[in-house]
Amino acid sequence: MAILGKRNILSIVRESAPGLYLDGGELGEILLPGRYIPAGLKPKDKLDVFVYRDSEDRLVATTETPLAMVGEFACLKVISVNQNIGAFLDWGLAKDLLLPFREQEIPVRVGQPVAVYVCLDVKTNRILATARLNRHLNRDTPAYRSGQPVNFLITGRTPLGYNAIVENAHRGLLYQDKLAAPLAAGQKLKGFVRTVRSGGKIDLSLDASGYKRVGALTDQIVQA
Repeated sequence: MAILGKRNILSIVRESAPGLYLDGGELGEILLPGRYIPAGLKPKDKLDVFVYRDSEDRLVATTETPLAMVGEFACLKVISVNQNIGAFLDWGLAKDLLLPFREQEIPVRVGQPVAVYVCLDVKTNRILATARLNRHLNRDTPAYRSGQPVNFLITGRTPLGYNAIVENAHRGLLYQDKLAAPLAAGQKLKGFVRTVRSGGKIDLSLDASGYKRVGALTDQIVQA
């Protein structure tokens, strides 16, 4: 069965004037509009597509990849604000992603990058964004060791440095004392764990040299 808000490998059911209809299992047939049909496609080929809802709330597929899928964090730019329902974010698809007013911690403005989590609305089963990140971050203490390399997303600046989301799961803090240049929300970086704190929060660093020195010294002590 196709999964809404995710990439899926789907078979072609039939061809029509608007495009190809794909087998979505329990979701029924899902239209892949003609502009997204790959060149050289054969009737028995399966397609790797992202499934979402169009502006008329119909299930559709696209071969494009959004900047974030359901279950992922991202920093997305505000394209417009509708005073009745909320803000619309650019997530790389033809239809912008809704950030409802109720899911905003503070009001957002056009042009602003906003750290959000992409999810399904339990009432409407529509894909939407929420800026209330704490609800979706893992609070368990992660089993990272000091010096372990990790990937993280910069979400905003603080007096100490930059907030980050580590491996799409835990809250992290990158201290600014050893940064060569300012960072921006939305940057995806590779760095290292400095310390793991209670509550799942992680202190981060971009520099591994200190850990390498500690590791080398430890080896010398063990050998001695």
